[in-house]
Amino acid sequence: MAVLTSSSQNLQVHRFPQESYIDSLRWLPQLSAFHRHIILAAFDSESSTSSLQILNSSNSSSNPPELTFQSSLTTPSRITSLTTSQNPNKPLIAASTFSGSLLLYTADLVNGSLEFVDSVDGKGFHLGRVNGIDVSENGSEFVSVGEDGRINWVSFVGGGLSTRKVFDSNGLVSYGAVKWASPVEFVSGGLGFGLQWWDQRRPGGPVSQFKANWTRGTTSGIVHSIDIHPSRKHTCLAGGSSGTVFAWDLRWQQQPIMLSGVGTSDLSILSPSESDVWEVQYDNYTTSSNYRNVSESRVLPAMICSEDGILAVIEQGEEPIELLAEPCAINSFDIDRQNPSDIVCSLEWESIAILTRS
Repeated sequence: MAVLTSSSQNLQVHRFPQESYIDSLRWLPQLSAFHRHIILAAFDSESSTSSLQILNSSNSSSNPPELTFQSSLTTPSRITSLTTSQNPNKPLIAASTFSGSLLLYTADLVNGSLEFVDSVDGKGFHLGRVNGIDVSENGSEFVSVGEDGRINWVSFVGGGLSTRKVFDSNGLVSYGAVKWASPVEFVSGGLGFGLQWWDQRRPGGPVSQFKANWTRGTTSGIVHSIDIHPSRKHTCLAGGSSGTVFAWDLRWQQQPIMLSGVGTSDLSILSPSESDVWEVQYDNYTTSSNYRNVSESRVLPAMICSEDGILAVIEQGEEPIELLAEPCAINSFDIDRQNPSDIVCSLEWESIAILTRS
């Protein structure tokens, strides 16, 4: 265990070696204060097999956390993205794959078991890798985006999945990430740091688009991750290549709010990373502790993880808070919704880190 101190946050870090490469992980809804579960997508390079695993994280105020394996199911293809519903009894787990499919499972948190529910694949869904997937707040609607330029809407009704094509660029555009904004709206992102706002009440194409003209053609990046805060659905947070993190405010559609990035001309922006930002999430822990100092016009604090091993909190106009600086990539992390002081992240060198802030 390591205890780190920053200017505003004390940190306890616990590392747990794993036997396989971890492609993605998420906290599952919390059953009790001392027993929580993590769902992770693992890949065994020796056998070339992929699996979903449930781990139990037990913790108390006097003892360090323990991480124990509970169950595993082999998946037909390597996982590219994970998302979970917030049903505390039997949450749904959706996984997208390299082969172009969407897999749906339920988790029994009492027994720590996984059960396969249904899948969607085939030429009518995605051709090749599905880069991003997200689940709606009601847990019954999914949206997926792929490198093939397709966007699909997936519904979970009557115990099975049904699909509807939202858009097909016929390979002219590649999408890297997607995030719900409302029950009928979502944001996609992809090549060129572009973002697109979709409204299913107005089908046929995006209702609004953002093109990253600040690069002036000097860089060619891609959006890897998107987040939208439920209290500020007019602002979209995006992270991608070259340490780039920016916010897109629909009220000023063509003016990005830069938070990080080595390709920006603004010397006041301090970038914690110079490589791919794999994931971004609004950080409710930092937000809650400084809530009165955050105006409506400012972007809320966010957390990022990167290819060059950085886990950090960034805030508009503030110096970044570095939580981890690893010698390997941090390819995924998740902030516990019910207890945002707790973070779980996956390190490229086959280990999991659990961080607790105070």
